[in-house]
Amino acid sequence: MPSLETEFDQLQQALESGGVEAALDRLAEQLRERKRYHELFEALKMQVRHRIGLPLTYSDAGDELDEEVRTKLENGLLDACREVGMALLGEGSIREGWMYLRPVGDQAAVAKELAKIEADEDNLEELIEVSLHEGVDPARGFGLVLEHHGTCNSITMYESTIARQEKSAQQAAAALLVEHLHAELLATVKADIAQQEGEEPKEETLGELVADRDWLFGEHSYHLDTTHLASTVRFSRVLEDERLLRLAYDLTAYGRRLSTQFQYQGEPPFEDIYPSHALFLGALLGENVDEAVEFFRTKAELLDPDAHGSGAIEAYVQLLDRLGRCFQAVDALLGFADKQPQAAGQVVPLILELSERTGDFSQLVSFCRDRDDLLGFATATLSASARRD
Repeated sequence: MPSLETEFDQLQQALESGGVEAALDRLAEQLRERKRYHELFEALKMQVRHRIGLPLTYSDAGDELDEEVRTKLENGLLDACREVGMALLGEGSIREGWMYLRPVGDQAAVAKELAKIEADEDNLEELIEVSLHEGVDPARGFGLVLEHHGTCNSITMYESTIARQEKSAQQAAAALLVEHLHAELLATVKADIAQQEGEEPKEETLGELVADRDWLFGEHSYHLDTTHLASTVRFSRVLEDERLLRLAYDLTAYGRRLSTQFQYQGEPPFEDIYPSHALFLGALLGENVDEAVEFFRTKAELLDPDAHGSGAIEAYVQLLDRLGRCFQAVDALLGFADKQPQAAGQVVPLILELSERTGDFSQLVSFCRDRDDLLGFATATLSASARRD
């Protein structure tokens, strides 16, 4: 490696032969070679400023600049953030790298780079922080929590963090939990049966394994933490993949056989967690569809939203929507609003979402007009117009 004196000489020579631009180029190259990335960021900032005619130490927000110059400044600074952030990630400096990459907004590129970093005891928490809590790669982050911190912490993390993230993140986390819990429960039940019966059972699903073996379910008998099972079944409602839905449905077959002391109370309309989820998940798989629709319709009509919230109507509408009955779902929402005028504001976003799916905004337009909802009317009308254009 060149001595510091030699590097200073090189900078001086670059300045004398090529001016400020050449000196800054040489400075940046020296800092890259020495992997002094925080200092490199400052050098890259000076390059950007010099290139667009600003003082090298310019530090204002740029509000006084004309739009073209301000855009060049912002783009140049983002490029600097990208280079330094990616370089730091390449060195395994996860939190520091993300500090630079956050304003860039290219989470897919960050996730790809993080995937190259193998988790160990030194970087685990940083990987979880950036992947999960910063939303860069929730599936990777949640998987690390599940692998290294266990099911209990994963479920707590789901309810405190994942549940507030986008649907795709919820689905990824729920998928990991369902697969993990199902595999663990299936193996434990099979082992219990093999020990009691003297040979490995031939059945391959929980439903088949427990169907004719009442002795598996004594008053205090269970094969994994029943609170984990109940939570995972609740989370499974966000899933759409058929294979995963079948695994979740299989979990309810086991849960329904548990002693009453392990039949925990859920939120309406899923008070009886396992039977109600069996209906919901089963309907999505084409089983007992009419029974499920009637069950959730009755719950939606009978439960007072002032006392129990809008969960029942949302579950009913979601079921209709996922069964491909979007127009019926809209009718249900409109009927709900007629019976519960105070809840009308809650249903407009749901009707808008369904209307966008069907392409028919006419019912929403009429609904908002009748209720003097100017904002809702404008949203529906403009959405319909944009759909036609």
